[in-house]
Amino acid sequence: MDKIYHDLNEYAAMHSSKSSELLYQLERETHLRTLAPVMLSGSLQGQFLRLLSLLVKPEFILEIGTFTGYGSLCLAEGLTQTGQLHTIEPNAEVLFIAEKYFNLSPFKHQIFTHLGKAENVIPNLSIPFFDLIYLDGGKRDYAMHFDLIIDKVKPGGLILADNVLWSGKVLDPKDEDSQIIHTFNTKILEDSRVENLLLPIRDGLMVIRRT
Repeated sequence: MDKIYHDLNEYAAMHSSKSSELLYQLERETHLRTLAPVMLSGSLQGQFLRLLSLLVKPEFILEIGTFTGYGSLCLAEGLTQTGQLHTIEPNAEVLFIAEKYFNLSPFKHQIFTHLGKAENVIPNLSIPFFDLIYLDGGKRDYAMHFDLIIDKVKPGGLILADNVLWSGKVLDPKDEDSQIIHTFNTKILEDSRVENLLLPIRDGLMVIRRT
């Protein structure tokens, strides 16, 4: 089953619009220079993020967890001409790589990086409401991050949460991390302020719409 799933993902990627050369170079450098390149969004999920952003046409995007900036650049594709993407990352080393590629992109004047923890940065952001928010930081902090940002999402706006299937471990959540993510998924399902769709893309992507 794992091989079929892998092959289907490869097939899907091959039959989807191709990523840019800049994203290819970023993916390559991430594999060469970071200890956990698996954290990268990757081509198929990146194209999905890009498509959602193009459909929403957000004025303001918030990303929690920049890593090397692959997801940021995909989301930035949908920004309006005057739009802004604010991305938060506590690790200065990976943020350095991200900023290098942001500066090489057409969105270098629209992407704003914030070094630090989300719980410290978010209260000081001057943007009152976001059209699109991407949660991809520490999984143990997802519930806290959701509570921090839910009132900052415009009605009809989207929240995306990555890695919510946790390599399938949520099916039988025995370890602490799996239990935390399962609890987060249940929390979203039971929140009357939102509706959601959990998609088995890569490691699981939750699409949450603010009602």
